[in-house]
Amino acid sequence: MAGHSIPHFQNDGGHQAIEIGVKEFMCTGASVPFDHPHIFIDMGDDNEKVCSYCSTLYRYNPSLKATETNPPGCLFTSKAA
Repeated sequence: MAGHSIPHFQNDGGHQAIEIGVKEFMCTGASVPFDHPHIFIDMGDDNEKVCSYCSTLYRYNPSLKATETNPPGCLFTSKAA
């Protein structure tokens, strides 16, 4: 789908759970070079999902925007070379 991007989240802080405002996203584990394979996660009808690589628990919070997390700072952004 053109113009559609899936948010990527990371867990550099080692948080047990991260609240996010989307149900379809990518988990990267941590920042490069400590990331794991970037995997697509779809919560479907559920409101929680655990990453199979890093065991981070993601919780859907509809009051958050697609790029917001609780705790803050868990949005992965690619650094330009």
